[in-house]
Formats: sequence, C-alpha cells, structure tokens
Amino acid sequence: MGVVGATAQIVATALLLRVMAERNFALGVAYSKTEIVQVALFGVAFLGDPVTGVAALAIACGTLGVLLLSPADRARPWRTLVRGWTARPALLGLASGACFALSGVGYRGATLALEAPFLMAAAGTLLVAQALQTALLGGWLLVRDAAVVWRVLRAWRASVFAGLMGAAASAGWLTAMAIEPVAHVRTLGLIELLFSAVVSRRFFRERMSALEIAGVALLTLGLVIVTFTR
Repeated sequence: MGVVGATAQIVATALLLRVMAERNFALGVAYSKTEIVQVALFGVAFLGDPVTGVAALAIACGTLGVLLLSPADRARPWRTLVRGWTARPALLGLASGACFALSGVGYRGATLALEAPFLMAAAGTLLVAQALQTALLGGWLLVRDAAVVWRVLRAWRASVFAGLMGAAASAGWLTAMAIEPVAHVRTLGLIELLFSAVVSRRFFRERMSALEIAGVALLTLGLVIVTFTR
C-alpha cells in the first residue's frame, strides 16, 4: 500500500502540473478538488473506512466551499462545472484528484498494515515512501537530463529548508491518516484555504465577493462538522 501511495502521489502531481499547462486550467484545477469526495469513496472501497451521514455533510460543505472560493468561472460557476466536465482540462483534473485520493488511501492502508503505534507507523511509511519517490524521480531525471540532478545537488543549501518543511508536512499528514479516516483528514486539511482567505483580507486588504464569502461560510461549516465527527 505504501508503494501505491507514493507512486499515485507522483502521478497526481504530474497530472496537476499538466492541468496548469492547459489553456482552460482553472476548470481542471476546480475538478481536481473533487479529491475529497473521491478519497471518501476509495476509503470505503479499499479500507472499509465508514462515511457517516455527518461526515458526508462535512465533505460536501468543504468541497462546495473550495469550489466557490476558486471557481472556474466567476460569472457562471455551476454552469461551467456541469457543462465542462468532458473537456480535456476537467478530465485531467478528475484524474489528478483520483490519484491524490488513491495516494492518501494507500498511505493510510500502509500505516494500518504495520500494526504499530501510530507515530511509528506513520514514520515508517513516510521513510519508505520518500525513499521510493526519491529513487523513482531521481532515476527518471538521471535518464532524461542528468545535468539537472547535479545542479540540484550543488544548490542543496537553497532547498534544504523547503525540503525539511515538506517532510514535516508529510509527517503530519501521515500521522493524522494513521489515526483517522483519510476523508476526515483531507477535509480538515482544507483549513489552509481558510487561513489564506484571512491572510489575504488582513494583510493585502483584498475584498471578498459574495461568492467567496459563501465559500468561506461553507468551508468553515464543513471544518466545524468534521472536527466533531466521531
């Protein structure tokens, strides 16, 4: 399961980058945010993690809130989503969301399979996953353009802090997934968007539209619900 999680995460990130290269990338990014719904479905299918009615409500509120905060089309957000689902960017976005969801489920499955205290299970899974990802991506880059790898290694001082923060974030995600179903964890993780909205309002004096205010309200409701879900 750890191999599935690590590999799916690489594919998901590659697909998301491909989405951003598309002409109508906003539509694809919006569809990639269906990850939370997909992770709930995959969690039930592969791990038997239950999704209660309350948890489903939290997931729905969180997903709708995110879509309203970053709509593909501010003038006609819902019409664009419904009509555009067969477009290439939308399909790439759906595939990216599915791979991110599969990655989360794979990581949780790996932590549960270790049958160890959750901190040790998360740390062990993270070690194997990042070693595998380093080998896969490093090997691919060596084959495609070895000079890039050596330039990255020479510039290690510039990237060590970002790398440490990324590893710390991954450790947090995996530890949470070792304790709770992935759908709960990913829904609660949407709080980063709420922080972004508050920071933008407080420090950059950015005015929020009615659509964005509705998105913040739905997102907050989803976060509150999932926090108290058992």
